[in-house]
Amino acid sequence: MTATADAEAAANELTPLADYLGSVLRRLRALPPLDLDLTQAHGNVLAEDVVAPHAFPAFDQAAVDGYAARWEDISGGGRGPSYVPAPSGTPGGRTIRLNVVGDLGAASWRPVRLTPGSCFSVAAGAPLPVAADVVVPVEWTDQGMAAVEIFRTPKRGYGVRRAGEELPAGTLLARAGTYVSPALVAVFAATGIGHVVVRPSPRVVIVATGDELVDVGRGSQPGQVVDANSHALTAAAAEVGALAYRVGICDDDPEGLRGLLEDQTLRADLIITTGGTGTGPGDMVRRILSRREGGRAGPVTFTDVALYPGTALGFGTVGAEEVPVVCLPGDPGAALIGFEVLARPAIQLLAGAEPVFRPSVRAHLLETVSSPTGLREFRPAHVAERRGGGYTVQPLSGGPFTLSGLAEANGLLVLGERVTTAAAGSTVDVLLLDRRR
Repeated sequence: MTATADAEAAANELTPLADYLGSVLRRLRALPPLDLDLTQAHGNVLAEDVVAPHAFPAFDQAAVDGYAARWEDISGGGRGPSYVPAPSGTPGGRTIRLNVVGDLGAASWRPVRLTPGSCFSVAAGAPLPVAADVVVPVEWTDQGMAAVEIFRTPKRGYGVRRAGEELPAGTLLARAGTYVSPALVAVFAATGIGHVVVRPSPRVVIVATGDELVDVGRGSQPGQVVDANSHALTAAAAEVGALAYRVGICDDDPEGLRGLLEDQTLRADLIITTGGTGTGPGDMVRRILSRREGGRAGPVTFTDVALYPGTALGFGTVGAEEVPVVCLPGDPGAALIGFEVLARPAIQLLAGAEPVFRPSVRAHLLETVSSPTGLREFRPAHVAERRGGGYTVQPLSGGPFTLSGLAEANGLLVLGERVTTAAAGSTVDVLLLDRRR
């Protein structure tokens, strides 16, 4: 048997990534709904449709600073206005004079009515006098106090916001599954909503395992590896919107690991471990969590998935509460790819967010790349929009294991299991990464 045939045979024994993801995500359910004060709802996903209990605006109001008037008075159709010579250079050769009978601010509440030939000085947001149907902007007048001269006539309705004009009472403001953004918070507040029912942000605990690990602030030495994973994965979980807690480093001690995970089930909706998912002599996580006890399978199943990098992934539940646990490889690059592929969709599903996967585009490949046989590869890349439409994608040097490439990437080039070579000029799939600046 040739080396190629050996590789193909080995790849055939791996679980396709799509099948594995489907089996994992079907076991998860969105967290129970929670009624939250509006100030705490931002960043969560609505669990119920939200309908406006009150109209917005709640009453007829001025949209600009100026003078609230009757349009027939300033258009010449009424009997009240006085016409006076216009200042030099004013179109039309004359102005309209109205008596200013009062001032209205945003805090004014007493109802008032306009009479022919009169107006009120109003601030933006002030309630409109009865019969007013236009607000003349301040800059179109001489800004008079007892009487005002109007140099330019606006259209009927200018500067006026009618009650319910934007959102009548009973309007569907947002459907279940909608992300609560700052603007949506403003809409809820403006229509009289003080609390909403949401899916809570998942509480995610991150644990790095391995006797070789040391904390940050020093360089790696033979026999010691700086723990980059727990810091990176905590940041990645927070980026998704989870409440992320970094536990830190756990040695390869069976009782210590079991006890730590049991303790964390009290505050976690999801636990992520990194390291020890392989079958080598030092891979204790797989050995401990997959161990059969009392004739039953272990709480976590480890699967060799057709994924590059990081084929060995684990999923199951731990503790009496059966808290889901995702086990990722120990290599930092493989751990971050594993998070994107498995942990991130799990967090999105727990949060009730849709879609659970990142958006993807088809892009024009700028450089020929090769890929391992039988594995679905996720490679750091830079995506750019093409002039005239579409996208281009440039693979970053070093391949998927390089941290520097992942740090620079704004996308992940996806090469399917049957792709061994993707030629420059071909069209490929790219996951778009969210890189806020």
